[in-house]
Amino acid sequence: EVQLVESGGGLVQAGESLRLSCAAPGFTFGDYVIGWFRQAPGKEHEGVSCISSKDHSTYYADSVKGRFTISSDNAKTTVYLQMNSLKPEDTAVYYCRADPLEFYTECCWDCFLGNSGQGTQVTVSS
Repeated sequence: EVQLVESGGGLVQAGESLRLSCAAPGFTFGDYVIGWFRQAPGKEHEGVSCISSKDHSTYYADSVKGRFTISSDNAKTTVYLQMNSLKPEDTAVYYCRADPLEFYTECCWDCFLGNSGQGTQVTVSS
């Protein structure tokens, strides 16, 4: 079981940027898909973005396309989510999860098998 640690959240104003990190201490993402998800108060978990560590193919939810960028470091130990032009509706707890590529079906919370970390809070004020 891969243990993940999310960080980088905070309180920002609309239009500002944040970069979230998803680290797997002591683990290297080989052929894995790593996903970022979020849960706003009173809402279901939403798949935000996913990346394949093998070929770096990516998926973005329509709500974040053009504003968010997912990437991984060359060592395949950390996945980032660069969030630009943040909006109040981006306010949520952000989680990352990872699954072996062979198990990946879709970038959705219920589709992933791996556990998330504790999450990191992102709050965007208007």
